[in-house]
Amino acid sequence: MRPQRPVNEDAKKSLKDLLKKTKTKADFQRVQCLWLRAEFAMSSDQVGTAIGYSPATVKKLWSEYFSKGEKALIGLGRGGRRRANLSIEAEKRLLAGFFEKAERGGVLIVAEIKETYEKTIGHPVPKSTVYRMLARHGWRKIAPRPRHPKFDPQKMEEFKKNSRNSEK
Repeated sequence: MRPQRPVNEDAKKSLKDLLKKTKTKADFQRVQCLWLRAEFAMSSDQVGTAIGYSPATVKKLWSEYFSKGEKALIGLGRGGRRRANLSIEAEKRLLAGFFEKAERGGVLIVAEIKETYEKTIGHPVPKSTVYRMLARHGWRKIAPRPRHPKFDPQKMEEFKKNSRNSEK
């Protein structure tokens, strides 16, 4: 096994200070991962066990720290739209014309939006992609239903005949 890359005294001090400044648990754990190595010369297995990370994650964090510095440890988000076809702004521009039409009393036809979306990005997408995009921009389907789902014309006629208000 290759020997660990040494951490200098300035880095040890800055990691100790950084531990006090962290605001989230995830940031604290990432900094602690390096601090344990620097302060106690722990192996990746030992650090992983202490923090709850796998040894591979520990090694990856160490590598990122030595290449990028402290910015590899603080403020890393876990979420994001990693597989987005368009940016939010591009989606707004794409939907602007359709929403304008809808505000004037027109009906949004998802098939038209889907076709335009596919032309813009250059490949087919499922309908659910378009519906999720519409939901992201505040659109929701509001349509009055023609009648109640439990409507039964025979029961209605029977009620009219047998009610107290009916003429006998």
